[in-house]
Amino acid sequence: MVDSYENMLKSAYAGMSEPTDTGERFVMPKAKIYFEGKTTVLDNFADIADSLNRDPDHFMKFILGELGTAGKIDGSRAVFNGKFEETQFEAIVTTYVNDYVICSECSRPDTKLVKDDRVLMLLCEACGSKRPIRKRKVKTEIQRPVIEEGKELEVHIDSISKKGDGVAHVGKYILYVSGTKAGQNIKVRITRISGSVAFTQKIL
Repeated sequence: MVDSYENMLKSAYAGMSEPTDTGERFVMPKAKIYFEGKTTVLDNFADIADSLNRDPDHFMKFILGELGTAGKIDGSRAVFNGKFEETQFEAIVTTYVNDYVICSECSRPDTKLVKDDRVLMLLCEACGSKRPIRKRKVKTEIQRPVIEEGKELEVHIDSISKKGDGVAHVGKYILYVSGTKAGQNIKVRITRISGSVAFTQKIL
């Protein structure tokens, strides 16, 4: 009876999943972007996909769907048509992690995507739970910086206008900042808004 019980124990333990990491708190990857002409480059795209342990093509398809634009993977980076803010990518990565990475039972990232009878499932290798990936009808809600007169915010100077002013983009707005150079990150105060154009004062 003892041998039989021990064999049953060994069999039970053999079927249990073991945690794949040390149990340290999962750190959300931070997006690093810059602009090239009319495109936005996610410079550390490959690093983020790797840290999430997800297929880059699947991750890219999700981002494109959330942004509603076209783009491509270019080596270790990803290029998107249009101007998008860092906060947009961070919100999208958070949504992707919640939907496709974090286990809803044990809250760990030790998961993988599997197909079960054509249904995409999230299988947790830490606790053994499995849940279907449900398609969301609502895109990621993105908090954009408030643009109003008197508001202070930090902007990235994308280019220089014909008059010599720095040009930055925040959402649908074009911001003009005098006395700046392309590539700078500058803190400004909004002084006047006209349609989708905002005039600013550089804060020293």
